[in-house]
Amino acid sequence: MGVPENLLAAAKQCLAERGYARTTVRDIVAVSGSNLAAINYHFRSKDALLTQAMIETTGEAVEEILKALPDDSREWFGAFWTELIDSFQSNPALWLANVDTLAQAAHLPEVRARLAEGQALAQGELGKRLPQEDKAGAQVLLTLLIGLLVRWSVDPDNAPTARDLVLGIRSVAEAATA
Repeated sequence: MGVPENLLAAAKQCLAERGYARTTVRDIVAVSGSNLAAINYHFRSKDALLTQAMIETTGEAVEEILKALPDDSREWFGAFWTELIDSFQSNPALWLANVDTLAQAAHLPEVRARLAEGQALAQGELGKRLPQEDKAGAQVLLTLLIGLLVRWSVDPDNAPTARDLVLGIRSVAEAATA
């Protein structure tokens, strides 16, 4: 890896470990093994580097979501939540950085735009799993997914399991049709 790639990897690591607001250029330099001037030379500023790191982290998170979608399964719904929760547990740095990215989106238009693109892609893929590619259902699933991510980030010991989600969604659906 070259200097820009090392800086980007270090920025992603710092985002996951420290968050956007607490990441300093010295942190990034220490993790990357680069010098301070390299950040400005390759990325113009710390904020531009962190923005690129957040955008890439969001892309990686969307890829994880899409990988969690079983290709052909009658039990895709439960399998999806199981795979997603497994990803939260096996790759927490990715998901914590993504939660921080969600929080920064209101302040960074480029990040907000890329998040919207990623969410649209994930929603479209979720919709393909529903009868008649139900857009409203896909919106609900994406909203649940984002909420689940936040719950797992804040209190993983009390966050719902895949089974809890499946049973809870059924219960809510029954209440909505009653």
